[in-house]
Amino acid sequence: VDREVMFDYMIYNRTDQSERTFFSEIKKLQHSHTLRVSLKDGTVLLQRWYDLKKRLHSSIPFENAESFRETFTSAVGLRLRSDVPVGVCLSGGLDSSSITSTLLKKFNYRDLNTFSAVYEKGQVGDESEFINEYRPFIEKMNFITPTADSLYKDLTNFIGTQAEPFPTTSIYAHYKVMELAKKHVVVTLDGQGADEAMGGYPYFFGFYYKELLGQFRLLKLFHELKDYWSNHHSTYAYKTFLYFLLPGRLKKSVRIREKGYLTRDFLNHEFHSLISQELYSSQTVNAALINHFEYKMEHLLKWQDLNSMKFSIEAREPFLDYRMVEGLLAIKPDKLISGGMTKMILREAMQGILPEKIRMRKDKIGFETPQNEWFKTKKFEALINDILNSDSFKNRKIVDVRKARILFKSFLEGKIDLSKEIWKWVNLELWFRKYIDGNELVL
Repeated sequence: VDREVMFDYMIYNRTDQSERTFFSEIKKLQHSHTLRVSLKDGTVLLQRWYDLKKRLHSSIPFENAESFRETFTSAVGLRLRSDVPVGVCLSGGLDSSSITSTLLKKFNYRDLNTFSAVYEKGQVGDESEFINEYRPFIEKMNFITPTADSLYKDLTNFIGTQAEPFPTTSIYAHYKVMELAKKHVVVTLDGQGADEAMGGYPYFFGFYYKELLGQFRLLKLFHELKDYWSNHHSTYAYKTFLYFLLPGRLKKSVRIREKGYLTRDFLNHEFHSLISQELYSSQTVNAALINHFEYKMEHLLKWQDLNSMKFSIEAREPFLDYRMVEGLLAIKPDKLISGGMTKMILREAMQGILPEKIRMRKDKIGFETPQNEWFKTKKFEALINDILNSDSFKNRKIVDVRKARILFKSFLEGKIDLSKEIWKWVNLELWFRKYIDGNELVL
């Protein structure tokens, strides 16, 4: 096992930011690289054929919402080329809805299948309220409801599909959507890349505030801080702002202390994480966007590709058209983040195209799942206890079993939401048993 990769997984919930994998003797070909092996002498030549940072030196940024909309429409249109049916993974969020509405309004694409994961009203991850905005316009709307029982049933196949640990069951929601899509289409359009190209994650506010502070634009900073509170009534952006101001080593220490359940044996190694050194140390919004493509984007595409190809689906990404990426990463951050809102250029470009309820929504959910409820069911409670009490889990010397049991008890009593950490315990142990110990997974 590559312990440095495991460190980033346990501490930062990140994977796939370098050529390293969870297997210490397996490396992977990095994005925008080719690999050539000489059949004569076995020499290996690695070459980079596309360098995003260099391309941005000559890139022309989007001048306005109109130029963005024109390129986006072209990007969607190119990905409609197919001799087989095309569908959309519709989450109800801004990105997938922009693709759906563009197909309806710009291409008059009526024979459209959409695929959505939904839950009971009020459950975490349920986006029915926004997805239903399309009911008057789309006849072939397809839905699936992942459950604790379905996850438990699919667990071994699901872990085998991904082949390396991953930090959230939101990937399972996408897995089930792909399973649903398989019954209707062969190609899907997805919204991957929009958050990375347009600063869509809430912590991008922290990068923006850091940049404004560095430029001494204090009045602008004050107004943005105020507008964020008015829109979200949350302190999350302020916390990320302060966190991003910390030195790299202190960033790492803060995250280690947050976990509280990792063993001294595991933490005694000296780890050199690209997450704290590069991704979280970006000085400007544009630098953060570039770093997201260099160190974060890949794991999302890997998870999606493995899920889609499991069911023989070809997933296409309009937001990752090179013209979109280069045009967005070169624009001024004020066109992306303003007035306590993100993705402003997309919101402006979609005026009159997207339903207003979606276009101006302020929350960010994505393919979330009610895993907090799932892990309190009898099946998962028994599985988790079995893992925590197993010799194999203890002997990994990664998680302090005594502390983990205490935390799990508090979780079951409803005192804390530890579902993200619990999933990592489960995923990691089952992965170890299958790929390192070489045992057949039987639940």
